[in-house]
Order: sequence, then structure tokens, then C-alpha cells
Amino acid sequence: MSKILLLEDDDNLNETVTEFLEEQGYDVVSVYDGEEAQEKLYESRYDLLLLDINVPGINGLTLLKESRRNGVLAPAIFITSMDTVDDLEKGFNSGCDDYIRKPFALKELQIRIETLLRRDFFHHAKELLYISEDITYDIKSNELMVSDQCVSLGNKESRLLKLFLKHDGEVITHERIYASLWDYEEEPSDTALRTYIKNLRKIIGKECIVSIKKQGYKFITKK
Repeated sequence: MSKILLLEDDDNLNETVTEFLEEQGYDVVSVYDGEEAQEKLYESRYDLLLLDINVPGINGLTLLKESRRNGVLAPAIFITSMDTVDDLEKGFNSGCDDYIRKPFALKELQIRIETLLRRDFFHHAKELLYISEDITYDIKSNELMVSDQCVSLGNKESRLLKLFLKHDGEVITHERIYASLWDYEEEPSDTALRTYIKNLRKIIGKECIVSIKKQGYKFITKK
């Protein structure tokens, strides 16, 4: 399940968008001002940011610009009433990936979100990634399917698998894994990481995750 941070100070629009996205299977954390959004970004990681620009406290442009400087890489969509070229330039310069003008159709918002989440996997043309003949990963719903059965993963295992799939065939260092799995207030643990690796290997096969001595791990699909 993809996790989305929604920053929108209009009560009705916030509630409408939250309910719609949750019906589509997304985990939505909704906030109403920039400071609260900043706190949420510090506390946890998100797959996508949906940000209004003119909100109380820190505005969406400043929030995203500072977040990018602090290493937040999640794709971001601005919700905006502004429509001049200068406004759009400011938005993209702050680090956004897309924008949607108010008022908008919820279906259009869904399409833009799904497009960015797919792009997170290098514009993969299909929603299903094949790990092996009978194991697939749905990049829209973040669901792992084994022999047509959905397998539930813990939060850390899910993040780890997603990281591996994005970088199939690459050596991923321990440091990079720590940064992706553990939130800011958490202390990374090599022992815990080995446990997550062990849990994933039980599900998808030991041969898919290769340990590279003193470097990290390499993920290899069995397609």
C-alpha cells in the first residue's frame, strides 16, 4: 500500500481527497498546515506528497524545497489555484514533479498519482513486476503475490523489497538500505536488517538476495 502525505487546509477538499484515495487503496496521512506537514515528513517516509501551496504556516513551495534539501525524494504533486508560467516555474524549481489546478476531477488526480508512482520504477510500462514465474509485485498497490496469493509483509520488509526491485541487479550498500528503511528518529540495526533479509528470502527464495561481503546486497530476479 502506497503511503501519501496530503497537505490541504480546506476542510472539505482535504476530507474528499482523503476518502477518495483511501477508497483506491492508498494509505493517506492528511494535515492542514505546513508545520504539521513538516513534522510528518520528519517522522516517517512517504511514497508521494500531495501539497497545497497556500496553506497556514510554511507554504507548500518552501516546505518542499526544504524537504528536498533534507533528502526527501518522494515524488510531489502541487495542488494549486495559480496558473501563470512564473507560478509553475517556482513550483518545479522547488522540486515538484507535477501539479494539478483547482478545481480538479478526482479521477485526474488518481491518474497523476499512478503515473508518478509508476515512474518511481523507471517508467515501467506494466503494473506487475515479475520476480519469478509465480511471484509478482504490484507497483500500484505495493502487494506481493506468490502463486496468486497476496503475501503480507511487515513495513520494513515491504520497504526493503521495493528498494531491491527499483535497483534490480545493483549492489545496494548497507548505508543506503539503512537510510531507506529506518525513519529519522529510529536507530538502524544490522541485526534487524539480517532478520528482514531472512524473512524476504523465505518468501521469494534465497537466491534472489545475494550478500556481497563488506558492501551490501544484490537483488536478482528469476525471470
